[in-house]
Amino acid sequence: MGSKWRKAKLALGMNMCLYVPHQKLEDSLPSSSSSSASSTSIANVASRFSTDAVPLSPVSPSGNDCRPTTPTPSSSGFRVSKSSPKSSKRTCSICLTAMKPGQGHAIFTAECSHSFHFHCITSNVKHGNQICPVCRGKWKEIPFQSPASDLPNGRSRINPADWPRDDAWTTVVRRLPSPRLDPTRQISSLFHTSEPGTFDDDEVLDLQHETTEENVFANDATKNNSIGALEVKTYPEVSAIPRATCHNNFAILIHLKAPHPSGGRSETMFSPTTQNSRAPVDLVTVLDVSGSMAGTKIALLKRAMGFVIQHLGPSDRLSVIAFSSTARRLFPLRRMTETGRQEALQAVNSLTSNGGTNIAEGLRKAAKVIGDRKWKNPVGSIILLSDGQDTYTVTSPSGAHSRTDYRSLLPEGSCIPVHAFGFGADHDASSMHSISDISGGTFSFIEAEGVIQDAFAQCIGGLLSVVVQEACLKFQCTHPNLVINSIKAGSYRTSMAADAKTGSIDAGDLYAEEERDFLVTVNVPIDESCDEMSLLEVQCIYRDPISKEIVSLEEANEVKIQRPTIIGQTVVSMEVDRQRNRLRAAEAMAEARSAAEHGDLTAAVSLLESCRRALSETISAQAGDRLCIALCAELKEMQDRMANRRVYESSGRAYVLSGLSSHSWQRATARGDSTNSTSLVQAYQTPTMTDMVTRSQTMFFGNPPQRKLRQTQSFPAHPEAR
Repeated sequence: MGSKWRKAKLALGMNMCLYVPHQKLEDSLPSSSSSSASSTSIANVASRFSTDAVPLSPVSPSGNDCRPTTPTPSSSGFRVSKSSPKSSKRTCSICLTAMKPGQGHAIFTAECSHSFHFHCITSNVKHGNQICPVCRGKWKEIPFQSPASDLPNGRSRINPADWPRDDAWTTVVRRLPSPRLDPTRQISSLFHTSEPGTFDDDEVLDLQHETTEENVFANDATKNNSIGALEVKTYPEVSAIPRATCHNNFAILIHLKAPHPSGGRSETMFSPTTQNSRAPVDLVTVLDVSGSMAGTKIALLKRAMGFVIQHLGPSDRLSVIAFSSTARRLFPLRRMTETGRQEALQAVNSLTSNGGTNIAEGLRKAAKVIGDRKWKNPVGSIILLSDGQDTYTVTSPSGAHSRTDYRSLLPEGSCIPVHAFGFGADHDASSMHSISDISGGTFSFIEAEGVIQDAFAQCIGGLLSVVVQEACLKFQCTHPNLVINSIKAGSYRTSMAADAKTGSIDAGDLYAEEERDFLVTVNVPIDESCDEMSLLEVQCIYRDPISKEIVSLEEANEVKIQRPTIIGQTVVSMEVDRQRNRLRAAEAMAEARSAAEHGDLTAAVSLLESCRRALSETISAQAGDRLCIALCAELKEMQDRMANRRVYESSGRAYVLSGLSSHSWQRATARGDSTNSTSLVQAYQTPTMTDMVTRSQTMFFGNPPQRKLRQTQSFPAHPEAR
């Protein structure tokens, strides 16, 4: 009886206690047939998993109990050892008929390694049964007959979850029924030795569908005013100035707020059924695969890229570039259809780490992909990630190192932002901040390795929600004796006429519900001839990214103040005061950074402390304004990161530059803090960004990592104006 039971267990593959990737196990085992040698190799493999990978729990704690425990999603590519008999692989254990490729039946291989006809197992589990019919192991994932959404709120099932950390064992592509690939389409591989001279092989856009979408939009715009117009509000510093008094540097706040996404809810932007209602994206990812990215870093990068790929729609296109000592385009611009996503995941899964860090070459290759493309989606962007110093900077004849002219490497004649992500303590923060700043992108500091996916999620949450493009504010003085004194717009381009009577601000692209605040100062003259004075007239034009039409707001926004003979106590506008504080803090950060770069950390800390004290005394701070509280906390964090040269070099510089990037563009960047190194600072985060980060943080099977956003850092710019 015992002998029969052993044979039955052998036939069912129940004799194995260790589940490891099939291919990797074969590679790791020696050719010798010695059982002792094989046992040693298996033990070594198991040891490697316990050291470098996330907990897989493939073996029962008891040495005598060999029943397979439930694998985590990271073990979904696992199979039993080659020593198990092939008969169980050839026969479906449900219908007991043969399973052979090419007979018109899809084959499903479960995470416990047992295979079945796809239609058999979907019928078996359709009522929620998650137990393997063979080994009785409980599955974390079960197959569905239909790819339709099965998650709450219409969210599609996302299969990638929590992969092992060691890149040699990481698989991004899940073992799902593969889509039928187009035999005429070529898939770029990391191992190809040559690339085309011109990257004009980008996949054609669905022009017919695009035209139809434009017609639908045009009809809807007539009825419903599109998805809503860009909102423009103005706030004078005070509401009244005495007639006989002049006021130099009188501040006027111009506030922009982008409209809601289509449908009025941020989550609809990412729903598969409504993705055509937003502007599609051309995204080029430039990924560092140098030797320092080995192990956990490249595994987390693959996982983060898997998240990005899963959230791109069929109208979005993606290209993948990897760089180390040189750069290679792994994947041309392809639409993220089901087939496109599968190919993109395969390209990402091919990444291996070695070599140096040639950021310039990676950026040059990305610019070529953008510049050579035949077709263009309305929104274009480059994501750059690196964890090391650029080892290929230009060296002058004298032998001195000089910084690469990154401006010359960016796409020529195009406004394609580069969103740069500095990974870890040894990345080239100055270069990456420079790249992002001159291109109109943001620089994020990924201090904790586990936050890389959240950082990417925040970025694409914005890119996939662009509702305004090429926004331009124009304003002119309406009083004959009034002149513009200054325009404070951070990194946004400004212009002012020679007579200081007119000015403009190029506000660029805005994400859904994103806000912008600009301060214009004027010199208000004495005027005893009127009770009310008109100061500025503000107009705004922008391009709708879906209809591609230029929208001009019909009504100009006029700024007026009262000019009474005598006034009582003046009340400064809270909106103006809080934006003054933001600009003051950004200036202090820039000055402190300059002092730190010149070696004077004491002066840098003093500048930050002085600014923090000044902010705490303002009316908005005393009223408990959350922006001011957040700015003071950020300034204190920067002081701590300038405590000494070692701390500044390892994290202070990157943290300050990420903060400067965020405040100068008024756009969310990712960076941690010393109290919670895995947090994301939420200043300027839009609802669509928040939704995407939430997806990233909750899309785990089993026990999710304990990461939380700093809710105290999230604040509306103008609560009363909503």
